Amino acid sequence: QVQLVESGGGLVQAGGSLRLSCAASARTFSSITMAWFRQAPGKGNEFVAAISNSGGRTKYADSVKGRFFISRDNAETTLYLQMNSLRPEDTAVYYCTWRFGTDLSEFRSNYDYWGQGTQVTVSS
Repeated sequence: QVQLVESGGGLVQAGGSLRLSCAASARTFSSITMAWFRQAPGKGNEFVAAISNSGGRTKYADSVKGRFFISRDNAETTLYLQMNSLRPEDTAVYYCTWRFGTDLSEFRSNYDYWGQGTQVTVSS
């Protein structure tokens, strides 16, 4: 089983940047697909980005493409999300998650374990 702990959220002005981290406790970290989802107030869970086990493939939601960058450090068993040019509509709780398999799925139901989330608030 993989335990996930997100950090790095906070309050930032529009146009600013934040980097989220997700520390994973897993001997199998280098074999699992990782992803970030987010949930804004009053809205459903939204796919943000996913990355393959080696880090060689990534996938982004259209709403964050070119602004957010997902990466991972398998030696440190940590997942990252660099968020640039933040907008008020990026305000949400951000969750990291993982799944076995190589598909960079955008569907929440395809992921097995979730962190507790970290709040990101972007002021206008």
